[in-house]
Amino acid sequence: MLKKLLLFFLIWLGFSQLATAQKVSPELIRADSAFEAGAYQLAYRRYRGLLRQEAVASPRLLMRMAYVQEGLGHYPAALYYLSMALARQPRLSTWRKMADMARTQRLTGYPETWRQDLQLTFRRYYYFGLQVLLLGAVVAGTLLFVRRHQTTRGWWVTYGVYLLLTGVYLNLLGTERAALVVRPRAALMAGPSAGAAWLTTATAGDRLIVQGQQDTWYQVQWQGQEAYIRTQDLLLVR
Repeated sequence: MLKKLLLFFLIWLGFSQLATAQKVSPELIRADSAFEAGAYQLAYRRYRGLLRQEAVASPRLLMRMAYVQEGLGHYPAALYYLSMALARQPRLSTWRKMADMARTQRLTGYPETWRQDLQLTFRRYYYFGLQVLLLGAVVAGTLLFVRRHQTTRGWWVTYGVYLLLTGVYLNLLGTERAALVVRPRAALMAGPSAGAAWLTTATAGDRLIVQGQQDTWYQVQWQGQEAYIRTQDLLLVR
């Protein structure tokens, strides 16, 4: 029975990875051909059309869109596409490209620290670790149920602790919700109101961590403190 369970979840993991892969459509082939021929703006328009149609976009497509926008000098758009690629496939090389671009344009929210590198490495293996933990929970739970008459109370307690730790991993160690400022001179306020104290002005392309939402305001983290910005001034990375 254990071998059957392992085989089932290995097949499930394979199908889940295939489901997240981008479909190779004729439009994607035409867009890739235009990009490789140097017709970058034509390729970008086609990539953008695909991005609107597809629920999942590959990191490769997003990186190419970022390349085109960077070449045009549209750095906030390039950073947005790079952020989307990073959310789908966390890589240090992508983050360092973003940080280098942000440093050149004097944007904030792109720390170059060992903590950021460690967090990104964790994000890279987060879903794989979660799948392993869930697989272990199902296999162990099945074995305990099948041998419930021979299983002592200590094993059930251990299994309960395992489930608790898995829940902590799932709920507390998830990926952060990042967003980019899309309007120049966007105001950061001390509260969710136009009458609240003004803190600073954000620049298009600045990166903020979203912690919640109140009406038409996002609650964000800014320099270690709570701040608020209008929802229309911020674009969530999806």
